[in-house]
Amino acid sequence: MAFDGITIASLVHEFKDTLEGGRISKIAQPEKDELLIAIKNNKENYRLQISASASLPLIYLTDKNKPSPMTAPNFCMLLRKHIGSARIVGISQPGLERIIEFELEHLDEMGDLCRKKLIVEIMGKHSNIIFCKEDKTIIDSIKHVSAQVSSVREVLPGREYFIPQTVAKENPLTVSQEEFAGLMGNSPMTVQKALYNRLTGISPIMAEEICHLASIDSDQSANQLSEAELVHLYHTFSLVMEDVRDGNFSPAIVHDGDGPVEYAAFPLTCYEGADYHLEHVASISALLENYYASRDTVTRIRQKSSDLRRIVQTALERNYKKYDLQLKQLGDTEKREKYRIYGELLNTYGYELQGGEKSLRCLNYYTNEEITVPLDSQLSAKDNAKKHFDKYNKLKRTYEALTDLTKETKAEIDHLESISSALDIALKEDDLVQIKEELMEYGYIKKRRSGDKKPRITSRPFHYISSDGYHMYVGKNNYQNEELTFKVATGNDWWFHAKGIPGSHVIVKSEGKTDLPDRVFEEAGALAAYYSKGRDNDKVEIDYIQKKNIKKVAGSAPGFVIYHTNYSLVATPSCSLKEAD
Repeated sequence: MAFDGITIASLVHEFKDTLEGGRISKIAQPEKDELLIAIKNNKENYRLQISASASLPLIYLTDKNKPSPMTAPNFCMLLRKHIGSARIVGISQPGLERIIEFELEHLDEMGDLCRKKLIVEIMGKHSNIIFCKEDKTIIDSIKHVSAQVSSVREVLPGREYFIPQTVAKENPLTVSQEEFAGLMGNSPMTVQKALYNRLTGISPIMAEEICHLASIDSDQSANQLSEAELVHLYHTFSLVMEDVRDGNFSPAIVHDGDGPVEYAAFPLTCYEGADYHLEHVASISALLENYYASRDTVTRIRQKSSDLRRIVQTALERNYKKYDLQLKQLGDTEKREKYRIYGELLNTYGYELQGGEKSLRCLNYYTNEEITVPLDSQLSAKDNAKKHFDKYNKLKRTYEALTDLTKETKAEIDHLESISSALDIALKEDDLVQIKEELMEYGYIKKRRSGDKKPRITSRPFHYISSDGYHMYVGKNNYQNEELTFKVATGNDWWFHAKGIPGSHVIVKSEGKTDLPDRVFEEAGALAAYYSKGRDNDKVEIDYIQKKNIKKVAGSAPGFVIYHTNYSLVATPSCSLKEAD
């Protein structure tokens, strides 16, 4: 799953066909490390998405738009000023580096024609978008890199742009047979590792594919290859590089039973067998969007929700400790009845004491067994009885207080775990708004001032249509769970929830029918399991019951209910249904 130099070469080939000669019509910066550039070319409109995210850097053409902040960031404003209507006159890739250079032609303030370069580096955590003059003097970049951050290269306005050569690698597009034989023959590494360690832009999966095409064991040492094997490996490698130079790409995704597992700009023949199937995709941009879009969404929303997650996790840890301490103290009160019995037995048999005894041996008339009652030799029988009764009453008060406190702490833990579950299934920034409101309402976040405007709630529950045409709704948070259960659902509609663990309420609209197909219950149960903390389990037990039998817990947090005489099923977490429009 490497965004390697061959993938970049495939993108450059696609961009040359679609974007070269086009004119930029709009530049937006929806995220702090991401650009969305609209380009008009050959009477077509294109959107180029560029992300320099450290966790998931990407670049591809997309049909989707993204909302932008009300005030554009400085880097975006700078690009608009210089190249807001520039023409793309060239798109290139240096060697097989993970770098794309866009050469842009525009008019400056004096009306003179000049050129700039927008350089996109897709290099993991070092990814960047750098804007340069024609002579490669850096004007600005989406990420500034100072000498304190990197001793290899500064990326700051006024510095000269260059490609850092941190590892000695050969250009695979120009390497000769003799050079190739020297690189492989002198390497103690495996053949696969030698390919991607000694040649620029070759990922481990492409190295494995080249070995497979050459029928060479990728795990054997490169320096043990025979001369004939080296020649054959080089010829196979050369054919792949020839396809890269000629733009003969055929993007494909490898799937197994659980979904996509790998992709490349060429079909991966090393994945063969009944467990895998190959899906050919029309373009490399479509492949990358298909493969990474959902992952990028999850990555972004996790970054945006990190503050909320930290607040919830801190509160949970504090309450876990408090709950454990309360349970321990509650366990200590279990011996309280012993002291009441001591007191009663002293009141009954205390007349037998002469004074100065340290214990009393007598019959416990509750069990008809002999018992030893401890005494304070300095106190009378009456005072000893009072002492035991006082201890009993103290433990009884502690038990009563702790019983209520442990219930309150457990309810708070359940509430916080339900919020944590809601954060796990949030897909959009809008989904976080209601969660933040809930944290404010319950005092985990400082409430907004009276004059501050309350945010507009746009997040809505998931809406699915079952295979049999029944409408299913899934709450994304506690407020939505509450609304679905007590406002959207009517008496005979069905309610589903993972048993004993935090999760979403799933409502199935029965449309007034008394009997629903078994498949509806199976699909609703799978949704309830998928949108719960048990999502990663093989099986999850699901409670289901008609809405008319659900009751709200008085004074509880939103989304908490009670019910009796429910049905149960065991479901495999799945979300195979498509969302309704």
